[in-house]
This record gives sequence, C-alpha cells and structure tokens, in this order.
Amino acid sequence: MTAETSSASTVAIIGTGFGGLGMAWQLKQAGIDSLVIFEKADEVGGTWRENRYPGAGCDVPSHLYSFSFESHYPWAWRYARQPEILEYLRHCSRKFDLQKHIRFRTAVEGADFDATRGVWRIRLAGGGVHEARFLVSAVGQLHRPAYPRIPGGDCYAGKAFHSAHWDHDYDLNGKTVAVIGTGASAVQFVPEIAKQVKQLYLYQRTPGWTIPKVERPISPFMRGLLNRLPVIEKLDRLRIYAITELLAYAYMGHRWLERLVTGLAKFQLWRQVRDPALRRRLTPDFPVGCKRILLSNDWYPALTRPNVEVVSEAVQALEPGGVRTADGKLREVDAVIYGTGFAATEFLAPMQIRGLGGRELREQWRAGAEAYLGISVSGFPNLFLLYGPNTNVGSGSIVYMLESQQRYIGQLIAAQRAGAWRYADLRPEVQAEFVAEVQRRSAESTFEGSCQSWYKTAEGRNTNNWIGLMREYRRRTAKPDLAHYQLAGP
Repeated sequence: MTAETSSASTVAIIGTGFGGLGMAWQLKQAGIDSLVIFEKADEVGGTWRENRYPGAGCDVPSHLYSFSFESHYPWAWRYARQPEILEYLRHCSRKFDLQKHIRFRTAVEGADFDATRGVWRIRLAGGGVHEARFLVSAVGQLHRPAYPRIPGGDCYAGKAFHSAHWDHDYDLNGKTVAVIGTGASAVQFVPEIAKQVKQLYLYQRTPGWTIPKVERPISPFMRGLLNRLPVIEKLDRLRIYAITELLAYAYMGHRWLERLVTGLAKFQLWRQVRDPALRRRLTPDFPVGCKRILLSNDWYPALTRPNVEVVSEAVQALEPGGVRTADGKLREVDAVIYGTGFAATEFLAPMQIRGLGGRELREQWRAGAEAYLGISVSGFPNLFLLYGPNTNVGSGSIVYMLESQQRYIGQLIAAQRAGAWRYADLRPEVQAEFVAEVQRRSAESTFEGSCQSWYKTAEGRNTNNWIGLMREYRRRTAKPDLAHYQLAGP
C-alpha cells in the first residue's frame, strides 16, 4: 500500500445488488474475508433500491429470482414486488454478515491497473484511493436511466421525471399526464396511475409482445406446505427454470416455437382489446424476443380505458405546455413521465477504467462492449464483470446467470492466489473467438430483428443478451480454463 492509498483489500466489489452481494457470499465461502464492497447509496439493493415506481416488480417468479443459497424465503407473491425484493437483499446482507464489508455513500470514479505490483488503484469520489488485487464490477446493466433526446425538453414548464427517479411527492390525482415509452417499466406503472389521472397520453414508438402473467399471492396454506416440504419449492424452481428455458429456445431461431409464443401473445391482444384499430396499433411488426417480452394481465385493459389515449405519432418536441407530435398536434399535460428504460449498452459508465499500458476500457468498447463469457476483458487483468456484455437473458433469471459468473470468478481468484501469480490477463484471441461466436449466433436469433431495443447498440449490434440457454452458460462457466489467460509471475 503506497503512502497516498487510504485502504486496501484482496478483492474490491462495486455495487450491492444481487451481483455484489452474491459475489461477496461466494468469496467468503472460499475463505476470502479481505474484501470491500463500494456502494454509492446509503443502503443495499441496486436496481431494486432505485426503481420504486407504482407497480414495480419482477417478471420472473420469486422461486427462481433468488439466490440458490437462500431460496427458502417467505415470498408473499409468486412474482415479487419491489419492496419485498429489496427486503430480501437486506435480509441476505444481514444473515450472511455482508454489511461489515460495505462502504456506503462511496462512489467509484475509476480505477487504474498497476502491472508492476499487480494491483488495481481504485479512485473514490472525494479523493480517496483503495488498492485491491482483484476488482469486480457489479454495477449491472440497468442502473443509469436513459432519457430520449426530445427538442425543447428544457422548455417544458410542467413536472417531469423518469420512472427510475419517481417523484412520490407529486400527486397525480386529477392530472393530465404524458407517458413516453412502452417498455417493461411503463407496462407496470401505467395500469396503476391510469386509475388516478384525469387523462393519460401514452406515446408509443413501437409496441411490444405481451403474454399473460400467472400471478397470485402465496396463500398461508401454501406457505405452510412449503415450510413443511421444502422439496416442493425446489421442484417449483425447476419447473420455472424449464419454462423459461423453453421460451428462450424460441428466440434461438426455432421458428415453430417462436410462432407458438407469437400466437399466445396475439390471442391475449385479441381477447383484451376489442377495437380492431387499436389492436392493429398494438401489434408489433418484429419477431417475438426482438425486444424483451412483456408479462402483464392489466396492460391492455389499461390502454382501453376511456381516459387513456395511445399516441403512435412520433414525439416532435416538448413545449412549455405539453407535447407536440409529428402531425402538428399539441397535447397539453401537467406532467411528463419517461418510461424509456436505461442506458444498458453503456457498461461501467461513467467510471474510467484503465488497464495495461494505460488503455482505457471506454475507448476499447467504442464499437460495442465485449468480454469473454461477459466476465473477462483482454488487457484488463484481474478485472471481472458481473452482468457484463452478453449475459442478460431474454427469458430466465439473471440471478441464475450471476451465480454462474460468481462461481467462475471465485475459482479464478482462488487459483491465482494458490499459484501466487501477479495477475491473469485474458488472451486476446480467446476474446476475439468468443465475440465472433456471439455475433454469429446472435444473427440467427430474434434479438437482432427489425426493432429498436436496449439489447443492441445504435448500430444494431447485440451487446447485452446471451445467445443460448442458461444451461449452456452454466456449463461453460463451470470451471475456468487457465490456458485462456496469460499468467504473470509472482
């Protein structure tokens, strides 16, 4: 530790969502207690701490959207709501004694790799420096809200906020509201606020495929049964896993199954929207899976309410009094809510990460983020990514994917410590071969269909989604191959 360094540890982790907490648990199982977790906020939770909009919840059943080492949890709903997911993460941080490793209200501005000493020098907001042999980013893909570039945004005189920064002090009752965006967040909050507002204008760029959500509370009888027979919970987890894998299989170029899922979505639309003109506007013109499929029972009924209007004309500008569309019409509104998702393709931003020879990660990723198995990047030794490039799942549980990555990283760190290597740097040809495979297989999937989605860069390259089943990813991350890395001496 140098004179200007304020602290040091073996491993440093950034973020306290499912990625960061699960990584800390994995390391502690391996006997590594010299670890610190940096968290910019004042409590754990990641995206489930940030997103507190009405109706916020998970579209993966709770029994699969949970850690395998803490799966027996008294969930209130089959699909957990935001408050209980946040409480679950708090529970895990307390139960497994992870709180002592967390430095709250400590944002990471960047990190530089010192190849001579084999350590990462992590720059903290406020001027502190922390040194660690291994750096793990657990900031995820869905943490920086994306705002659309609309002319006149600064001129709008009413209330405006993003769904990820919901203003709970603003009373929507009796208001005329514009919602821009029809993604997964809007599908959850629009049915809730439509009951309150006087008028809601939903500005839709493109519709999404929607299928039913088999949702219900977990009854006291079922909770008692799960407590007495934990095997039921394990079987339910396996059942959910199989269903999500089957849906993912439809995205992989298997047209017969893709047509079956499309038929289910069209039936739901036909059943819930009787107006043929509105039904046509809500029918996507791209393959199912091109954008994340939406699970909801009340999305379409909300759009047929008399106080809701779906506006398909492009938003041209915001004016002091409201929203003007490309047809010249101005709709006056009291508030604008952005349901426009996140800057998902801007991995690790706004941090500045510099690896071997001072190379900058942001510059290296200028044409699109890439990493071997979404975990390791050539030229950035001992840096590991959780929920990195091409590890999101169009269908399935990201918690399952994270646990695969956490086991892989834990084994790689343990191997380096046992071998006393200064660092391990991914071989560039290994990364290049993997990236080529991802792009080849992605082109055969529905992810690169004719739609705009957060899976892809502006140029249409899939940098976010895994291109196979979760089962394949678990197999490929089961054990690190040290031949894939250049090992520097002690």
